[in-house]
Amino acid sequence: QVQLVESGGGLVQAGGSLRLSCATSGRAFSSFAMGWFRQAPGKEREFVSAISWSGGRTDYADSVKGRFTISRDNAKNTVYLQMNSLKPEDTAVYYCAARYSYGTYAPTYDYWGQGTQVTVSS
Repeated sequence: QVQLVESGGGLVQAGGSLRLSCATSGRAFSSFAMGWFRQAPGKEREFVSAISWSGGRTDYADSVKGRFTISRDNAKNTVYLQMNSLKPEDTAVYYCAARYSYGTYAPTYDYWGQGTQVTVSS
């Protein structure tokens, strides 16, 4: 009923930037809190950032604070993740997710996108 589709991933050099987008459909986008998570090979899925339904509250993992910015445009049913000063350790599949209330814990999210690959070279 709710579908999320990520885009904007790719290959960049260390120090570069990418902007990820997550387009939603099926239900009212403004009803959901949104989050970004990532998973590198052999590792657990990791929290990256979250934003409340109104955009008034945001959270970031310590590893990305000061470099990544989450935002949303409810009129376009889209959430974004602007990633600057990328490092090789940022390499992962990035997932967009939605839940009915605000949170930062991956197992509590209700809907997930298919993921988009981000690769940062040295």
